[in-house]
Amino acid sequence: MINPAIAGKVYPPTTPYLVGREKIREFATATGTQTALCTDVEAARGAGYADVVAPPTFAVIISQKAETALLFDPEADIDFEHLVHGEQKFSHHKAIVAGDELSATLTVTSVKALGGNSMLTTTTEIVDDAGEPVSTAVATFVIRGVA
Repeated sequence: MINPAIAGKVYPPTTPYLVGREKIREFATATGTQTALCTDVEAARGAGYADVVAPPTFAVIISQKAETALLFDPEADIDFEHLVHGEQKFSHHKAIVAGDELSATLTVTSVKALGGNSMLTTTTEIVDDAGEPVSTAVATFVIRGVA
C-alpha cells in the first residue's frame, strides 16, 4: 500500500528539458502523427510557429520525468511489481515547439484505498523557461493489492 501521508506532497521541478526538432519528428513518426507541422519547419513557420510543433501527447515525456521523483521516493513506498498506469489526461495551454525548455512540478493530489488496491492521482504542471504554463497532466496510478 502507498503511504497516504504523501497526499499533498509537491516535488521539486525537474531539470529543464530542451525540446529537440528531431525528437519531435521521431515522436510524430512513432505515434503515426501525419501533420507537416510536426516534421516540416517551413510548414510550421508558415502556420505561425517558431519551429516544428510537437504532437499533443509529447507532453508525456516531460510529465514522466516529474513522475520519476515520486516513483523512486522511499517515503511513497510504491511497490513497482504491482503498479499499473491507470489514466492520463492533458490540458494544453500552448503548443510545445522545438527549442522550448520545459520543466515540470508534480503534486500528489490524492491517495485512496479502494477494494484492496491503492489509487494515486498526481497533477504535473509543465512550464517553459519563462515560467509560463504549457500543459497540465493528471495521472492516476493503481497499485494492486497483494493476494
